[in-house]
Amino acid sequence: MGIRFKLNLVLIAVFVIGFATAGAVSYQLLQENARDEVLHNASLMMESAYSVRTYTVEQIQPKLIAQLDTVFLPQTVPAYAATETFAELRKKYPDYSYKEATLNPTNPRDRASDWEADIINNFRQNGEVKQIVAERDTPTGRQLYIAKPIKISNPACLQCHTSAESSPPSMVKVYGVANGFGWQLNDIVGAQVVTVPMDVPMGKARKTFATFITSLFVIFSVIFIILNLMLTYLIINPIRRISQSADKISNGEFGEPELSEAGKDEMSALSGSFNRMRRSLEKAIQMMED
Repeated sequence: MGIRFKLNLVLIAVFVIGFATAGAVSYQLLQENARDEVLHNASLMMESAYSVRTYTVEQIQPKLIAQLDTVFLPQTVPAYAATETFAELRKKYPDYSYKEATLNPTNPRDRASDWEADIINNFRQNGEVKQIVAERDTPTGRQLYIAKPIKISNPACLQCHTSAESSPPSMVKVYGVANGFGWQLNDIVGAQVVTVPMDVPMGKARKTFATFITSLFVIFSVIFIILNLMLTYLIINPIRRISQSADKISNGEFGEPELSEAGKDEMSALSGSFNRMRRSLEKAIQMMED
């Protein structure tokens, strides 16, 4: 087993260990960063929804509330305003969604699906839970969602949801008397759910990981080749010359020129020692012959 083989074996073992460690760590970090990006986007959408709701309550409702007796204007409803705003966003980003999912909604489009109903029931059963962040698989790919409970904390909200008789007639005329009533103060009636796709950022993370691993492999290959060339020219070739010279001297052939002692490294010192030994051996043999 030659020096080259032993060194290459060690280099390959070190590379495999380093490659596996760097790959595992970088993959984990890239995946976490991608998920953080998705979570940031979802949080931004949720805060935007809150902003739309606040704007509607503070600046739209006061100006139009008096008209509810004669005509119902859904634009005065915070949930409607937020949902319509994000409906415009979905025209360009169809995989992004916002919904004020409700178990007993006035507007049928807000009715919670099965998985949204599970989230709402979770909030109702665990009052201390203020937010749920999770992932789910959909026909369009994996998605991350943020959900926050919709709690009736403002008594003003009950003027449209206590009973059909006490609600604005214009609203009852639009939506009927079957849904959206019976709500009570401090009830959790639904959940704000923001859904953001994960495929794009996760795909970027995988592409970055592949680029990193490929670069790491190329760098190792270049280092491997350079080290082998250095090993050949600085160690293996000088040792071979010393070995060949030793073989000839052992057979009594002293006609070969002495080894070069140029340099100040260990191989130069070894060549100098070998040359001194050769001269001593040659003199000894001459003295014996004389």
